[in-house]
Amino acid sequence: METIDLNSVVDIAFHLKWNSSSAEHVEGYAARNVNLWRDWLPVDVQQAVMGKRPWEQAQVDFEAGALFGTSGRPIKIERKRFGMTPSSGRFYPKGRLRGLPGVFPQNMQPFRCVGVNNGHMHVDIAHPLADYPLSLSMTLGQITAKEIERGGTSIDWVGLLTDGPGMQARWDGNPTDFFSGHPFARQDEKADAHFYEKPRLVHHLDETAREIVADVYKRFVKDGMHVLDLMSSWVSHLPPQVKPDQVSGLGMNRTELEQNPLLTDIQVHDLNSGAILPYASEHFDVVICTVSVEYLTQPVPVFTDVARVLKPGGLFVVTFSNRWFPPKAVRIWEQLHEFERMGLVTEYFLRSGAFEKLGTYSMRGLPRPQNDRYAGELALSDPVYAVWGRRRAGI
Repeated sequence: METIDLNSVVDIAFHLKWNSSSAEHVEGYAARNVNLWRDWLPVDVQQAVMGKRPWEQAQVDFEAGALFGTSGRPIKIERKRFGMTPSSGRFYPKGRLRGLPGVFPQNMQPFRCVGVNNGHMHVDIAHPLADYPLSLSMTLGQITAKEIERGGTSIDWVGLLTDGPGMQARWDGNPTDFFSGHPFARQDEKADAHFYEKPRLVHHLDETAREIVADVYKRFVKDGMHVLDLMSSWVSHLPPQVKPDQVSGLGMNRTELEQNPLLTDIQVHDLNSGAILPYASEHFDVVICTVSVEYLTQPVPVFTDVARVLKPGGLFVVTFSNRWFPPKAVRIWEQLHEFERMGLVTEYFLRSGAFEKLGTYSMRGLPRPQNDRYAGELALSDPVYAVWGRRRAGI
């Protein structure tokens, strides 16, 4: 087929753009085999893609509340109906709210605690994107004709795209309480040097996810720059077509760092023992940190010192996925929804007071490479999440 009609099956790359009070956000989802006759799409979205050809683009803008309704006023409930101590700004499954009409224990849809006051709590049960204007762009891929329908499942593709986005933003501009209790405790509290003593020359993301990470870094890393690969290992995930002048690697295992062909110099340093980086002030153009931020036990001091070693206007870019070493990941990381983790990292940037012009990016739905060791178990590639900020002027 050359153009899309109701009998088409098409691959669509969705990108959703929205702005919160703290950052600009982009959410990506790769939808394969979208059946225009059977699957559910908002009417405006369906109409926007009709008549399009492969690799053309379409865009639909939604006013706040158009897709999900507006949030309205928070609901006041007794804390005893919740069954645990809530933290303001955090998300929890609705099934934890006991005794509310229409809410069942099996309901995993998130609600947000937006305030705690003595024996009561205020909750927002609306969709996390309810109050934001949204811009949805679609890049069309391969188009084929649908086969004869003999039943099948209808997929809500926009529902998949928006399942999680919005959870990384502060509520009404108020800081999210990720820091109560002991959020940075770990299963294994022994010295990190023991855990990382043995080299691990393995990839922590599948090949497709690594390419997405490299694409993220390509936006910020340019030829001739000085780059710091923070919490580095034997791979730096930088795009091969970019040629930085210097790539410094700071990590926990000397053998891994020595195996990294991109590093021009290395430092073995434990950030959980010393948050001060062993580099001169205003030295780097970009600092990257790949699939490692979840191991920081004193993240705000580290983020503050990253700003010190960045040149004025320099960028700190943090990427991660949903895989980690459980013994060394901090407790709060394991407790959060994947999109809340972007909110946690955003909070590190904000609480350091050293960064501005924050942005977040997510990419999900891509197929897992056939040669990947988990290809028979997992259909989709590892999701990629990124948060970045620019060193604030005048610090």
